[in-house]
Amino acid sequence: MDRTAEHLIADLIRLLHRNASAEEMAQRLVQAEALPDDTPGKSGAIELVRMAMAVRNRLELQQQSEQGMLAVIDSAKDLSSRLDLTGLLHAIVTRARNLLGSQLTWLTVYDADSDEFRVRVSDGAISGSTTQMTAARNLGVAGVVMSTRLPFATSDYLHDTRFVHDPVLDETFRNEGIEALVGVPLVFDDEVIGLLFVADRYHRTHTALNVSILCTLATHAAVAIHNAQAFERANAALKKADLARAERERHVREMQGAAEAHEQLTSLLARGATLGTLCHSIAQLLGGDVLVIDEASQVIGRGMAQDHGGVAAQAYAPHDAHSNAIASATRESRLAGRSVLAWEADGELCRVHAVIGGNDVLGAVLLFRREDLSEVSIRTFERSASIIAIVLLSQERLEAEKVRDVSALLRSLISPRQDEPALALERAERFALDLSQPLCLVLIETEILKPGFVARRLRAQKRFSDLVLDEVDGVVAIVCRATEAQDIVRDFAVASQREFCEGYRGVVSRPVQSPAEIPGLYATLRRALVVLGRIGVRGKILHQNEMALYSVLFETHDGASLNTFIHASIGKLIAHDEKRGSDLTRTMLSYFDSNQNATSTAAQLGIHVNTVRQRLANIEELLGYWGSPNRALEIHVALRLWSLNMRDGTSPAQQE
Repeated sequence: MDRTAEHLIADLIRLLHRNASAEEMAQRLVQAEALPDDTPGKSGAIELVRMAMAVRNRLELQQQSEQGMLAVIDSAKDLSSRLDLTGLLHAIVTRARNLLGSQLTWLTVYDADSDEFRVRVSDGAISGSTTQMTAARNLGVAGVVMSTRLPFATSDYLHDTRFVHDPVLDETFRNEGIEALVGVPLVFDDEVIGLLFVADRYHRTHTALNVSILCTLATHAAVAIHNAQAFERANAALKKADLARAERERHVREMQGAAEAHEQLTSLLARGATLGTLCHSIAQLLGGDVLVIDEASQVIGRGMAQDHGGVAAQAYAPHDAHSNAIASATRESRLAGRSVLAWEADGELCRVHAVIGGNDVLGAVLLFRREDLSEVSIRTFERSASIIAIVLLSQERLEAEKVRDVSALLRSLISPRQDEPALALERAERFALDLSQPLCLVLIETEILKPGFVARRLRAQKRFSDLVLDEVDGVVAIVCRATEAQDIVRDFAVASQREFCEGYRGVVSRPVQSPAEIPGLYATLRRALVVLGRIGVRGKILHQNEMALYSVLFETHDGASLNTFIHASIGKLIAHDEKRGSDLTRTMLSYFDSNQNATSTAAQLGIHVNTVRQRLANIEELLGYWGSPNRALEIHVALRLWSLNMRDGTSPAQQE
């Protein structure tokens, strides 16, 4: 044997020893065939390389066979040790993909209801539609395997004409890039219960060994599916029995809890518990936050459960995004006599029960929870609403008695035929009103809301609850100490922004030293309210002294004539400010209020005195000469009327 042959043999042995790839062996064959024809031993060298390649192929087949046997053993172990069907099927498709070196594997299970195969597990899919494939039992490879119960392989699925194609399935394969495919049946008790597939995105022909391994894995999968389904049925029956027993026990506990809750609430009611105490108890019993609202959707009672952790009750507002749903649920609850689910959002829901007193709706109880109540707990909630109705009726009765006394006191004070001073003094002392001190009268006229409702809302607030306040002859009347009149006006403005918007106007009187002066004062303020309505004042309570001039000038005028007066006097200024965005009207008013002093006007407006003079020159160009006393008075009165209506950004002239 020459040196060349020895060297080649040694090289081939080294390649076989380190399990070299087929490409390396093929490279050696190319090198041997490339030797010159006159090279001694060329044909022998070529034959040696081919023999080495055959040995490598046999070793590879033996290795694949060994791996297949190990996979079969592993799947058998899984089958005997696991009843988790999904996990086991995932293991089978993963092993099938790894053993066959395929790019994609999936397993389908037959659905008798739809008469089609559905993908149960997959491995290697790119497109989401691949993992959701369905195949009819008479189309595609599934149809062939179903009918023959034998494996079926194709190296070019989309162009294979041996079966009827499913257009939807073909489109899925086209999107996934599948070309080669092998499918084997999952047979149990002579019935095909599913199919196992391996696929590649290139043309490929599988060996008989690969198909045999795939069939073995499919057999294990069929056994696994049958055993797991049997286990699931048995487990489901056991769980059903456990659930039924647990449901009976839960129902008994709920009935006991409902009885205890009813006893607890009844006991609280008998002891005269407050609305807040009842709300807190209901919240703890039902595990949610509780709000009690009146007929105007204002909160009058609340209770928070310790472990609820919701935010909807704290965020509640009378006119928020859920107000329409709550109002609709309240109406439905009143008609049905049962609680109604109003809305559900952001992980919380709101259940509503109308609170009825006689034929009137006193309000509603709102329950906020993470999940809805059981039927027994709903009944407890509805009984709690009845108890709250009793409390509200009791409060309403007490409030009505108090209101009657307040109303009697008010009417006696404003009536020309006042009660005996001693009787009036006794009545006033019950409401902490000292008639020997200077007093003020406040009258408030509302536009949209009824004055009786406004009076009730005010009395419900702590700030106004102790005042001598009620609705009298279509207006809200308040008699108070002169020292607190301005505070009351300020606090009313704050409350109105929150509840009444600006649909009101009012007058606060100058202090009087004796109750005997109040009847005349009341008549004067009623006339002042008429004037305020005519000049279009909204959202303000003016002092009686501010109204003196206007009452004399405009008590007999209507709104149209006042608008005409303002427009004729300062309409050009207002129009100029609207068009140019200037501030001539306010500058003119400040100038008059500062005794026509340009320096004081500049300080008040925070501008330079030369700017004031320039604005006055522009005003004279618009209005003409206004320096005469009569002309100045006319313009000043018009400006004051204009200022009374500037809170909402419009003047009577602008409203024309």
